[in-house]
Amino acid sequence: MLELKKGIDILAEVGGIKSIGEAKKLFQDKLDQTHLARLGKIKNEEALLKIANAIALCQPDRVFITTGSAEDMKQVRKMSIDKGEESPLAMKDHTIHYDLPEEQGRIVDRTFYIVNPDEKVSVLAKKMLRDDALAYVREHMTGIMKGKTMMVGFFCRGPAGAKMALPALEISSSTYVMHSGDILYRHVYDRFDEQVERAGLFLTNVHAEGLNRPEDLPNARVFMDRSWLTTFAMFCTYAGNTLLLKKGNHRFAVDLATYYGKGEQLSEHMFITGMKEDSGRTTWFAGAAPSGCGKTTTAMAGTDFIGDDLAQMWIADDGTMRAINPEQGIFGIVADVNREGDPHLMKCLREEGTEIIWSNVLIDEKKVPHWTGNNEKHPDKGFNFQGDWFKGKKDANGNEIPISHPNARCTLRCKAIDNYDPATGESPEGATVKVITYSGRDSDTMPPVWVGKTPEHGVVIGASIVSAATATEVGASGVKRQPWANAPFIPGALSDYMSSQFEFFGSPKFTDAGRPILAGLNYFLTDASRGGTSPQLLGEKRDVPVWLTWLAKRAHGEVDAIDTPVGYLPLYDDLRELFSSIIDKDYPRDLYDKQFSIYVDKIQDRIELQREALGKEENLPGKLFEVYDEWSRGLAALKEKYGPVVTPDQLIEASELIATAS
Repeated sequence: MLELKKGIDILAEVGGIKSIGEAKKLFQDKLDQTHLARLGKIKNEEALLKIANAIALCQPDRVFITTGSAEDMKQVRKMSIDKGEESPLAMKDHTIHYDLPEEQGRIVDRTFYIVNPDEKVSVLAKKMLRDDALAYVREHMTGIMKGKTMMVGFFCRGPAGAKMALPALEISSSTYVMHSGDILYRHVYDRFDEQVERAGLFLTNVHAEGLNRPEDLPNARVFMDRSWLTTFAMFCTYAGNTLLLKKGNHRFAVDLATYYGKGEQLSEHMFITGMKEDSGRTTWFAGAAPSGCGKTTTAMAGTDFIGDDLAQMWIADDGTMRAINPEQGIFGIVADVNREGDPHLMKCLREEGTEIIWSNVLIDEKKVPHWTGNNEKHPDKGFNFQGDWFKGKKDANGNEIPISHPNARCTLRCKAIDNYDPATGESPEGATVKVITYSGRDSDTMPPVWVGKTPEHGVVIGASIVSAATATEVGASGVKRQPWANAPFIPGALSDYMSSQFEFFGSPKFTDAGRPILAGLNYFLTDASRGGTSPQLLGEKRDVPVWLTWLAKRAHGEVDAIDTPVGYLPLYDDLRELFSSIIDKDYPRDLYDKQFSIYVDKIQDRIELQREALGKEENLPGKLFEVYDEWSRGLAALKEKYGPVVTPDQLIEASELIATAS
């Protein structure tokens, strides 16, 4: 069980400010009259002490309190350009930010949970004892903001007033970080005290980039103090490491949902989007996928977009599942974003009217950004994530340098996107979710879409995500297990998190109509894995609305499905009609057979991979292994009758056999 406010509060200890009187004296010394008056409107003494201790620790020359007004956000943007953290581009309100070449993804090897003695954390995470973290913060963050301006923002992770919206302080010397926060999160300066009273707590984030030199990166750290809901980041600039409102605070939200909202709340690495059908009905989806695995593309494929990365979810009093996006913008990977697959996003990126921060893309001589996979003509030279660039340039290892980093990003507000639904996205009531999806970068095993036969089966689909490593983590390579696509952000024991998943989706508080279905999605199946010779994918981006619409119809009980050991598969005639009516595309039978045949040995290997890896965890719910056993028995029965590859027609024929084996 996570115990809040246990052990030494590191920020208070190193800052040394113990009373509100001491805090106010420090504010008088450090803040000019304008910002002193602004801070005077905040009455929550715990928050004031956090701010005072951050000032005492980091020792900035100046303190800028942002109210979140249009004027303040404009000033932060100007400060970032003047400081050189961003540079203006040709299009109005577009800027470019470059991270250090060695720090263009999450520094997972230097990211730690601060723990008390005997406190369990996920075996997938790194931890540091409280005393050791205290010593590190004291040594490396004392005076780190000398000569700089500290900025303090008052934000809310979610629409103010929503059940799971969490107020938070963002404290940073990086203008790029605060500018990003202005775009991605909702300011609640005028309502901060009220929101803290509603939530019963707030989150605190302290970041300092230092001198921003490659030689400082070995000392870079991201610390997350679970007990005191406080994050520290130093000597880094990539937003995934520094905009602590995002993944740093997501980890705390996972903890709070797991230990203080068990069975009723979840905090997930998920998009939220809606699909509106011709009838006018909108079905809401939430879906997990590791970063770089199509999550933003899926979210944007919806007719009613809400968010592309994070979701706070709960069971409402009416027995439905609700979800809010803690963010109000996207920090999206731009690789392969193009007009064919992402028309709404491309309109924002290529037409005036949207404020955008670009990162780690190529900028040409006319100050226009370019990136890999945009299906546009690229310049032969420019400036990108590693410096001056020309076509054919190679790195020290002889590899050709692409025009943009694989983890290059764009940051913009959701409201700029044509298919954003502000009425639902900004509502404290949240979206009523009917479908949960789980995805990974899986080239050879699972079909494009399948549905868990029970809530327990659906939870195990989420637990079993496997993905090729992506560029979002520094030094990552190979194939990785990605439970729920949330594994890097689960602070506590995986057994606790998994138990909360089973309890939530199996909860008797759901009505029959309100309980969502849980499904798998896979966009990365290749021709070579299905008997062909080409490494090309068997599908394309524009197919996504078909898979989502089929899931919507399945959730509403409007389409039948093929019963297989691992879940329900679509029938060919249903998909053919949807491909024709939704995207005006032929869907040949041979493609369907390739995509939806069951490759028994590959799935069995996947199950064994998971069984072995998860078997090393302590106290996992027995339901997990019961489902794996059920899948394995059904697959073995299929193989005995039909061989290692079972076609959809054979699956239909074998339905009675499957039921018996299960």
